[in-house]
Amino acid sequence: MSQGTSPFTAQELQPQAEMLEVQHGKGELFIGIPKERQHQEKRICLTPDAVSALTAHGHRVMIEKGAGAGSSFSDISYSEAGAEVTADTKRVYSCPLILKVEPLTLEEIEWIKPETTVISAIQIKTQHKSYFSALSKKQVTALAFEFIKDDTGQHPAVCALSEIAGRASVLIASELMSNNDKDGRGRLFGNINGVPPTQVVILGAGTVGSHAAKTAIGLGASVRMFDNSISRLKRAKTFVGQEFYTSTVQPKYLTKSLRRCDVAIGALKGTNRAPVVVTEQMVDKMKPGSIIIDVSIDMGGCFETSEVTNHDKPTFTRNGVIHYGVPNIPSRYSRTATLSLSNIFTPYLLQIADNGGIEHAIRQDLGLRSGVYLYHGVLTNKIVGDWFDLDYRDPNLLIF
Repeated sequence: MSQGTSPFTAQELQPQAEMLEVQHGKGELFIGIPKERQHQEKRICLTPDAVSALTAHGHRVMIEKGAGAGSSFSDISYSEAGAEVTADTKRVYSCPLILKVEPLTLEEIEWIKPETTVISAIQIKTQHKSYFSALSKKQVTALAFEFIKDDTGQHPAVCALSEIAGRASVLIASELMSNNDKDGRGRLFGNINGVPPTQVVILGAGTVGSHAAKTAIGLGASVRMFDNSISRLKRAKTFVGQEFYTSTVQPKYLTKSLRRCDVAIGALKGTNRAPVVVTEQMVDKMKPGSIIIDVSIDMGGCFETSEVTNHDKPTFTRNGVIHYGVPNIPSRYSRTATLSLSNIFTPYLLQIADNGGIEHAIRQDLGLRSGVYLYHGVLTNKIVGDWFDLDYRDPNLLIF
């Protein structure tokens, strides 16, 4: 070799991009959908049409017998869609991917196999440390659908269920107003010529409050909305598409509005619990036969007089005011809620399969990764860790 001659070409001496091998083959899912055992939970995560879409892509779906009955979906409809319907509960829980609405119970956790992936609600305020300990021992990868985000940064499952709860709160109030047997006094919700319109007070300008306002105004009611966020109040007005009374939560104006209203809807949120902005004294001044729908009851309620009720006995009357405090309003409309959840879950499941399984999917989709609170048994969610005083790890250090 002559002096000054390089054994490499000029191109070879330039910095070269490192090429990493990426395996990205399509995966086959085996999804188990057990029957919901939580009291009065009637929803199911997938409709027969969704199951048909999944099985058409080569995936397996096993459903426990009777799982869709609460949403008026028969076992036959699931079977015809390509699902395996079985009465063997533990066989369903042996599937590598479990999909359900309510969180697993400790007994159900015992039935699943190690390294199972679970997608369900987490309902953090009703959980205990033992729940996370049991999942951790099974080295479960768990996703909470309340935490999953879409491309816009919204939580699609929470928004969908909040929309149902907001619209339903007005329909429930309408039903209670018309019921003579329950002190509703035979009133029609809305605005009839020559009759003063129904007066509605809404606490909270989030998704629930906005949809409640739009539904109430659509029926002809006069709405007053209270929230301490001016930006939320502005967004609510834009969503409704017309002017209506809004105010920050000031006791003087709120008390005056409550005295005149026929229906009061609570839809305020808080960090640990909903703020109590309506005292018992304020409720005492409401009209006899007026109605309180406390949608925030699952976070403690924003009326001091609220109590948790259920779908079998949804109301109680205190000082002449009818109180509705069922925490799971969307389950009352189980078929609609199921259709809504199914529309959200199906694209995610197909995406997980196209990405080669849950491991690749959560690496590539930041929104889906937001739903992960346990990764192979390791707690990865700061909210859960802070709430229960548990150690947690940064998911980005574990997943990549």
